[in-house]
Amino acid sequence: MTLIMGVVNVTPDSFSDGGRYVDAEAAVGHGLRLRAQGADILDVGGESTRPGAERVSPEVEQERVLPVVRALADAGVVVSIDTMNASTAAAAVEAGARIVNDVSGGMADPAMLATVASTAADVVLQHWRGHSADMYAGAVYDDVVADVAGELAARVEAAAAAGIDPSRVIVDPGIGFGKRGEQNWETLRGLHRFVAMGQRVLIGTSRKRFLAEALAEDPADASEARRDLATAVTSALAAQAGVWAVRVHDVAATRDALVVARRWAGADRSGGREG
Repeated sequence: MTLIMGVVNVTPDSFSDGGRYVDAEAAVGHGLRLRAQGADILDVGGESTRPGAERVSPEVEQERVLPVVRALADAGVVVSIDTMNASTAAAAVEAGARIVNDVSGGMADPAMLATVASTAADVVLQHWRGHSADMYAGAVYDDVVADVAGELAARVEAAAAAGIDPSRVIVDPGIGFGKRGEQNWETLRGLHRFVAMGQRVLIGTSRKRFLAEALAEDPADASEARRDLATAVTSALAAQAGVWAVRVHDVAATRDALVVARRWAGADRSGGREG
């Protein structure tokens, strides 16, 4: 069954909900609401990776995320830390995080893979071709699915060389990262290729620009609610392709979409009132 990873951004500048939960108490409350709505994992991040975002120091990042990670872990939540910094990953795991979600695939900080190897945490290695300031400079592919799969396989090998067993590795094709419009759709249509790699696969389409471009001639006309509906659809389709988890802002809509998709596939015949 595909899991739901709920997004908890403890940032002032994330592309969708920046500033809403920058206060630790507000972030914890939001995370607990997402869990109540059906999130299996909460992904806590303290640095925006939206296009054009500026980096923040590990110290600032840790001030933002560690109280939230600790409080959620103490409440029994499975917590993932969304970071490219090895020192933040180590501190968050010590505070209770069980997954390190590195959008750079361990490439932004050369100490990341060795740091994760020294813990018991799983790691998400996302496909990445550069920081947010110029992430689209590398959006050139011969065959986007084959190229991304090959680069992810290389990151899995690098993790193994650092001492991380492949069973601890989750791969993420990086929708919206170093990929423009149609390249994202091609990547999603090739999900079976990533699932066939043998690692668990995480997909994050939530509220991203390529969805807005599909919904409206001017992406600014695609409201958050419309993007959330589109996210739920792509998440249900990703689940049918066999992904391990989907990363979303709107947990409730995605939960409902996954329930309906499972019933459609005949995988969940429990409950449900007809008529």
